Amino acid sequence: MSDQFPQLIDPNEDPYGYLGMTKNPVGSITRLSQVQTPGTPASSDPSNPFHLSKDADVNQSKGTWARIFVPRAAFDSFPTTKLPLIVYFHGGGFVVFSVNTAMFDALYTPIVTEFPAVVISVEYRLAPEHRLPAAYEDCFEALHWIKASNDEWLEKYADFSKAFLMGTNAGGNIAYHVGLSAAACMDDLLPLRIKGLILHHPFFGGTELTESELKLAKDMVIPLTVCDLMWDLSLPIGFDRDHRYCNPMAFITSDQFDQVKALGWKILVTGFDGDPLRDRQIELWKKLEENGVSVTGKFDEGGSHGYEALDPAKAKELAITIKDLVESATAS
Repeated sequence: MSDQFPQLIDPNEDPYGYLGMTKNPVGSITRLSQVQTPGTPASSDPSNPFHLSKDADVNQSKGTWARIFVPRAAFDSFPTTKLPLIVYFHGGGFVVFSVNTAMFDALYTPIVTEFPAVVISVEYRLAPEHRLPAAYEDCFEALHWIKASNDEWLEKYADFSKAFLMGTNAGGNIAYHVGLSAAACMDDLLPLRIKGLILHHPFFGGTELTESELKLAKDMVIPLTVCDLMWDLSLPIGFDRDHRYCNPMAFITSDQFDQVKALGWKILVTGFDGDPLRDRQIELWKKLEENGVSVTGKFDEGGSHGYEALDPAKAKELAITIKDLVESATAS
């Protein structure tokens, strides 16, 4: 978030301003479009050395859509085999950002090119105008749109039998919840076959603060003031941060992941020591492990929330880690 809003706004002092909004007397918000960084448009320019992209409507009545990314090299020489498909859900605490937000392009590019893979980034409705579970519903609907799509690029380049759900921040939360829903009805999604989840700095919370949240309460990227505001704006009205959308670890049951295990899914959870949400991410990793899920945790020293979007070397390293997971999950 820090690269999207002016750093003269201290998130600890003015979380609304930091998120590019003001609070109205009646409790609603007004979005301040003038502080938003211009988005990155789709580009089918054949001179682009990395990837080509285009937008497609998912549900026009809801205003949801998706951006499809295909490696530039795939257009130069038709691949002998189709490429893995990464369905990506962007971050922003459920309340800000878009597929267009420039920093996410820094994540798409190495995944598309270094892998290589086809990436579909899903635009979902934001809170508080559309509180949860709207984002989950939109992203689950996008899976059905993908499975039925006759898009030329997807037909030519994407291997629907090697699909993965990935998300950053709130998108990691979405990938987790939508993933569990998808695991329960995989036959309905055919020919789309999901093989695993990539939870990149997933956004979770709870009423009882963790050690990392207390230690990094005044963090300048995602401090507690901002986390609290994003949950207040996104959770169903009247619920606190121990709601299952926010704190799913409190609701894990012994049989919850039976279908995930039966499907042979592999899950990756990533984070940095400098992220206030680190302890919650590690808790999820350990809970999944305790319940027999094939899960890997990758937590690096230093850094911050969403750090790879600001460091090309780290973004490339993340892409390589994801490639390893995909190859492991799809090995015959």
